[in-house]
This record gives sequence, structure tokens and C-alpha cells, in this order.
Amino acid sequence: MDLDADLIRALQEDGRASIHALSMRLGHSRATVSARLHELLAGGAVRVVAAVDPAFLGHHVLAHVSIRTDGSVEPVAAHLRGVSETVLVSAVGGAFDLVTEVRAASTPDLHALLAEIRRLPDVTDISTLIYVAVIKGFFVSEYRGDLVIDDTDMSLIELLQRDGRMSYRALGEAVRLSPSAVTTRVRRLVTGGVITISAVEARGLAHRQLSMGVGLTLDADDEAVLDALREDRGVDFAARTLGRFDAVATLVGPTAGALFESLERLRSLPGVARVETWLHLAVLKEDYARALRPAGA
Repeated sequence: MDLDADLIRALQEDGRASIHALSMRLGHSRATVSARLHELLAGGAVRVVAAVDPAFLGHHVLAHVSIRTDGSVEPVAAHLRGVSETVLVSAVGGAFDLVTEVRAASTPDLHALLAEIRRLPDVTDISTLIYVAVIKGFFVSEYRGDLVIDDTDMSLIELLQRDGRMSYRALGEAVRLSPSAVTTRVRRLVTGGVITISAVEARGLAHRQLSMGVGLTLDADDEAVLDALREDRGVDFAARTLGRFDAVATLVGPTAGALFESLERLRSLPGVARVETWLHLAVLKEDYARALRPAGA
């Protein structure tokens, strides 16, 4: 059993799980789990943060954009890192040189952003996939549109976006509420689908976890494929898409062999007609924090 992998998976499912709950789930002592978690967080291998649901923020259009560049990718990547609508920017190996995930308020806003990307001097081509539905993803919750938040809630979210495991006592001191009152508010935000608190693992060739993107063309048995993507532990993210693929997924694994095994499972599924892959060489931005207040408020 890989303790680090199982610990990270548990934190992806519940970023605020207690050390006691984690040790019971993983079958290791509290001291062992606490020490491993501290080392992973201190070393930057993992961050636990809160992400606000895109729908709550008014981001109703989510898209995956693949980009070809002429020469070095860094000038384009530097621009994309500074764009507020991007949550992910990654240098990849494959048919394209960069991929980015963007969130926009509307289709016209997305068109404007794509036009901005096309105008960049080193961009030669882009290809866009629209997410119809996110099938699996630790940072998309299920906001139902029926929760109103106040300034104290916003302050709590802003703190949790920086450190999702900040103690209830420390949160209470920051917003001048008791730990029990803060606990109630945070749980309300999570159960109401406003935020998800989860782990972000550093990925790429320089880290312990490798990552591969997969575009899938499906045939008539597509629902079975989507169910398989939800259940596969090697799949970190999956979405139904419109564009050159019917679905897109992100595979993660500690070795190239592990990625290959996950890819073979996908290829063998009835309903998968064709796959295209790209390897994430370096994740240059993965940031789900979003401002809840107007600048200067």
C-alpha cells in the first residue's frame, strides 16, 4: 500500500478530515499519518485549499483549450498565468504545446477570451472543448442556487482558499466567532455546494505524480464509459465535452507504467472508439482561488 497516495486520495475526498479519521481509514497510527501529512504539506507536494463552485461565481461556461505555439511556450504560458479566467495552465507533450482550463461567465465572454489567446504573437493554433458536464472532479461541487452568504462567510472562504485545513479555532479568531459557530458556517458552505475543500497534488515530470490528458471519441455505449471514468482510481478528472472529443479525462499515476495501465483500461472499454493523449510535462498554474469581493472592497 502506498501511504502517500492513499492519504492524498482521502484528502481529495475530504480536505478537512481529522488526523484520527485519516488514521482509521488508512490503518496507520495517528503519529505516522500526522508526520506524513506535515511533510507533504511543508514540502509543497500537496496543498489543501477551498474552491468556490463555478456556478456560484457566475462562471457558467467551462472549457479546455489546447494551444500550439511557434517556438518557446513560456511567453504564452506567462500571459495565460496572468489571466483571471484560467484555473489550469500546463505545458504538454503531444499534438499541442499547452493546455489551459478556463471559466467564463457566458459564451460571448469565452469567445472574447479565445480571441485574446489567438492574438498572442507566438500562438499558431488553438482548439477548444466545452464542458457539457463535469463527471468527476474534486473542485466542482453541486451548488443548487439556494444559499446566501454574508461578509463573514466570504472572509472564511478567503481564508480557506489559502489554507483549507486551517483550524476552526484559528478561523474563529480571524473572524471573531467561536469555533463552534465557525464550524457550523463552514459545514453549511460545504453541504450547500458553495465550496469544496480538497487536496491539490503537484504533478509533472519534476514531481512524484505524473499526469496525462486523454481525449475520447465515443460510440453508442457512452454512458457505460462515463460510469467507468467515475469509478477508476487512476482518473483524476473527467468531463463530457463538445468539440473534437466526446469526453476528456486526466489520468494520474506515480510511474509511466501506471499511466499506461490506466490508459489501457480506457482503451479496452466498450464504447471507446478512439483516444488521443498528451503528457503533462509541467503544470505551470493550478489555482482555484477566486475573489469574492470587488477590488478595493
